[in-house]
Amino acid sequence: MKLINFLATDGIELNGILYNCKTPTKKIILAVHGMSSNCMKERDEIIAKYANKNDIDYLCFNNRGSELVKYIKRNTDGKKLLGGTSYEDVLEGYQDITGAILMLKNLGYDEIYLQGHSLGCTKIVYTYNKLKKEENDILNNIKGIILLSLVDIPSTLNLFLGDKLNSYIEYAKKLEQDGKQNELMPKESFIHPVSVKTFLCYARDNKEIDFASYGKDKELKILNNIDVPLFMRWGNVNEMILQNAQDLVDMLNNIIKNPNKDINFIDGADHGYKGRIKELAKQIINFIIRNANK
Repeated sequence: MKLINFLATDGIELNGILYNCKTPTKKIILAVHGMSSNCMKERDEIIAKYANKNDIDYLCFNNRGSELVKYIKRNTDGKKLLGGTSYEDVLEGYQDITGAILMLKNLGYDEIYLQGHSLGCTKIVYTYNKLKKEENDILNNIKGIILLSLVDIPSTLNLFLGDKLNSYIEYAKKLEQDGKQNELMPKESFIHPVSVKTFLCYARDNKEIDFASYGKDKELKILNNIDVPLFMRWGNVNEMILQNAQDLVDMLNNIIKNPNKDINFIDGADHGYKGRIKELAKQIINFIIRNANK
């Protein structure tokens, strides 16, 4: 293990933990955490151990949305900005992930598997599709996408708030108009403290992240745009999904056309796979080995 410091493509300073194999390898899993999380997770440590045993390195890093509230520093001008889950713009995950990929390329890795958990999945899918639209050549280094507990954020928020959603959007818009984007929303409006800016990213300005809307987009165009091997998993205990896990998996297997897909759920697992991490790790590594060089 060693600490890695690097820059997002917009100059934000980031860091992470690199788990190295005993012998050099060109393969690596790049792990992106979810809301209010960080790279110091039991899940990351266990998956990394299984990866290292199979000649795959593992990097988990703190993106600008780690923890709830913190200062982040921009290298270009030294300016400190409000960061953390409560203040992040989820689309800025593109700069974080792209910066991490470029750093890994500079370290000599040429087979990179992007792994996200929860909101990290949203950031990875958005980043992959943006890179594809740009015809960015770093796509050649992305050999697979691993999505753990992808959440349909707009629909979940709608279910959580119900008829109150529109009133909270109007409340946030008024503060936005008054230049108070960094003020916190009422505590009942979200699952954790959230700024006006971030709340509007999820509740109003969500076109770019509304690709997991299984009921609204019956073709799932954004997910079907992923043409590298695709691994998707959920739990079925206190998981943040709107359907029965088996029904969700059956539906996605019917809709997603990727010939190298592996879509399923782990029985007895929750949103974070507590108690089922080793099973998850084995499935991820088997997926990578099975799809190597495809």
